[in-house]
Amino acid sequence: MKKSVVCGPWSVVSFCCALSAWLFALSFPTEAQHAGKVARIILTRPEQPDNPAAQVLIEAFRQGLRERGYVEGQNIAVEILWLGGESSRIAKRLTDSTRPKVDFIVTSGTGSTRAAQQATRSIPIIMATTSADPVAEGFVATFARPGGNITGLTNMSTELAGKRLELLKEAVPKASRVVVLLDPTRPRATDVKEIQDAGHAFGVKVQSRVMQSADDFEATFRSATKGRADALIIISGGVFNGHRPLLVALAAKSRLPAMYTEHEYVRAGGLMVYSSILTEQYRRVAVFIDKILRGAKPADLPVEQPTKFELIINLKAAKQIGLTIPPNVLARADKIVR
Repeated sequence: MKKSVVCGPWSVVSFCCALSAWLFALSFPTEAQHAGKVARIILTRPEQPDNPAAQVLIEAFRQGLRERGYVEGQNIAVEILWLGGESSRIAKRLTDSTRPKVDFIVTSGTGSTRAAQQATRSIPIIMATTSADPVAEGFVATFARPGGNITGLTNMSTELAGKRLELLKEAVPKASRVVVLLDPTRPRATDVKEIQDAGHAFGVKVQSRVMQSADDFEATFRSATKGRADALIIISGGVFNGHRPLLVALAAKSRLPAMYTEHEYVRAGGLMVYSSILTEQYRRVAVFIDKILRGAKPADLPVEQPTKFELIINLKAAKQIGLTIPPNVLARADKIVR
């Protein structure tokens, strides 16, 4: 005859406590780490430390880490590496034997991702943003299966380039000539083609000009004015990133309406931007870091593309150049700077 086992009230309580403790432990991101180990993260930014727009993105990144349960000084350490236009600083940091070893590199833009890729093939590299095609650039094998030590997010979308011209044309209905300014490190032929295709549809002649350095800025704007350009589209790149206020000032001086590809330009006083929501992308970087700390490999984590975009219009900049934005365009704006 089998004996029945009866659990007393204390046995039940003990079991419940043990179960609760086990579930609580699973919620912590340090499970994949050794006790006391601190994951060291380098977040690169292309500018100098005094850039307020960069601070907004950095805080979004830190917020994402906090939301995943990470605490700076306890289980993670975040180091901001300001490149100031010199991507070679990434390699110098990794080879500096006097500094702590790095567990993750978070890159901001195509230039820093390329520099990080050249510096290491083993340390996980998480792209916070890149407007270039990461497959075409050789960063990943495919979006679904990156295959190396690089993964993350891109703000690239095949719809963006043509949409920017469409919105610019709606904001400046009389525009018939638009100049696209490009960075020399990646002329972005695909973007230019998409803008030109959109130009044919809207009756706009599109010209592209590659700016080799900041020394070319003033001459290029003078040339655009003499060529009777009606508006500009400035596609972000390494040469431009450290000189956003100068580009915005030259556009205002030339009285040329400009569409930009990054929010930082509008924060610097630029007229319009149509882009993915970068703060959300920086927050989401923490998800990739968390997954890797739990045992996932960058090679297996799909690169994410944006699904939400926003149009920001700066009415102060419009007034400065004597431009009246049509009401229907203002109605489409997600944010308006007054």
